[in-house]
Amino acid sequence: MESFNAYEDTTRAAAYAKLEFPGTYYLAYRDLPEIISEHVRGKKAIDFGCGTGRSTRFLQKYAFDTVGVDISGEMLEKAREIDTHGDYRLIEDGNFGQFEDNAYDLILSAFTFDNIPTMEKKFTILRAMGRLLKREGRIVNMVSAPEIYTNEWASFSTKDFPENKYAKSGDIVKIIQTDIEDKRPVEDIICSDEDYQDVFKRAGLGLVKVYKPLARETEPHPWVNETRIPPWVIYVLKKR
Repeated sequence: MESFNAYEDTTRAAAYAKLEFPGTYYLAYRDLPEIISEHVRGKKAIDFGCGTGRSTRFLQKYAFDTVGVDISGEMLEKAREIDTHGDYRLIEDGNFGQFEDNAYDLILSAFTFDNIPTMEKKFTILRAMGRLLKREGRIVNMVSAPEIYTNEWASFSTKDFPENKYAKSGDIVKIIQTDIEDKRPVEDIICSDEDYQDVFKRAGLGLVKVYKPLARETEPHPWVNETRIPPWVIYVLKKR
């Protein structure tokens, strides 16, 4: 099957524009309001890697003054179509020069680091993100757990890619999203918890807390492995 960079694909941008919080994605966002309420004090935010604006609109719902940023013009075009009053900005890869340092209470990154190819690039971007935070500001970095690429889920399938089982940090892995019409596999970059924590430290960020949300049997979704294996990891980070 054909795989591709979703950020450079108009068809995938259109599919993402229709995606909200179904199935496995529900778990990624279910606990965010409580997590953010516990760790974030102000209301000035950046949604890094906003895509078609799903997470930006999520933050707006909770009264955050949010700027959505992305490297994909196709994704941002869809975001502006959906949210005509939102603030969506195109940035060069990892370049936050248009933003003021020490000015933001929250930077949310929802799955963006799944697509950042090297540890050095992750380091460069995280260090730059840290500079944007106020002294008490927080980064909430939501990423795919390595286990998501080796199991079946309500919203994802990896059964066609047994090679994922042998992937190490930095390797390309493939996954199919079953909640959208476009069933072409997406290529992500796998990264272990150990390597994430190492790059956070090198970037001058302190780890405040780690969340690994599990599904509940009482929730109205067709869970597959979500009740016993966390598909997502949510890191809360601060300046050190």
